[in-house]
Amino acid sequence: MQVITKKSDILQVVEGLKKEGKTIGLVPTMGALHAGHASLVERAVKDNDVCFVSVFVNPTQFNNKEDLAKYPRTLERDTALLTSLGASYVFAPAPEEMYSEEEMQQTFAFDFGGLDAVMEGKMRPGHFNGVVQVVSRLFYLVRPDRAYFGEKDFQQLCIIHYMVERSALKDTFGSLQIIDCPIVREQSGLALSSRNERLSADGKRLAVNISRILFESKDRICSEPCSCADSESAVLTEQQRVIDEVNKIEGLEVEYYEIVDATTLLPARSFNNAIGCITVWCEGVRLIDNIRYK
Repeated sequence: MQVITKKSDILQVVEGLKKEGKTIGLVPTMGALHAGHASLVERAVKDNDVCFVSVFVNPTQFNNKEDLAKYPRTLERDTALLTSLGASYVFAPAPEEMYSEEEMQQTFAFDFGGLDAVMEGKMRPGHFNGVVQVVSRLFYLVRPDRAYFGEKDFQQLCIIHYMVERSALKDTFGSLQIIDCPIVREQSGLALSSRNERLSADGKRLAVNISRILFESKDRICSEPCSCADSESAVLTEQQRVIDEVNKIEGLEVEYYEIVDATTLLPARSFNNAIGCITVWCEGVRLIDNIRYK
């Protein structure tokens, strides 16, 4: 496996691979890799001739400088894991290699078709602008045939699909396929996240309640035989019930829980095609998760 840090080098490598007719899979990450990332890499290795993994803590998607500073950086450990998984190349640039000084200071403008107006977009202004900025640049540099993203960051995944399939940029990505990969969880049910490294043992035990309450919510709705329960009113009632159940656990605080249509991200009018997306604070760490209903 080769580690590349310069854009000029990765362009040269990719050009050679394309001339050889090799298929390329890309797994964009911010490092601090865990089993969830590993599942994406394994899928990319299986599906393609060559697998690239980017390891880049992207400063333009953080609207909180303290959060950026605290984000774990474990490149040596990450490269050892990626070698064992069969990745071909790791792209690990410095911020100044990815962006000019002007790009670092200016917001990347993009029309999200309204997908950024809710949940994470509302709570973290500018976050998705930075996500699209870095992902579109990675797509330009690596020219992948397939790119792999986890469903834990569900709103981000929707926006990446929109960028590639429906936005004004779509013609620049050719036949690129976005591959959705399921959430990977610890045995306890806690969704795997690089941010989990910042939790104490007690914090992890508290955080398990997030997924527990989400699973109970899904079971409750899916076991309800009465069609009258599948209504906009029922959705709002269930939404508030989940918020209340999480908030009553000392040490957990819900930032938002919204049950939305999985395609439009607008508030769900029933549980059909609905997904519940949650963000919870635990020990000063912001954790996200989601659950599909029907």
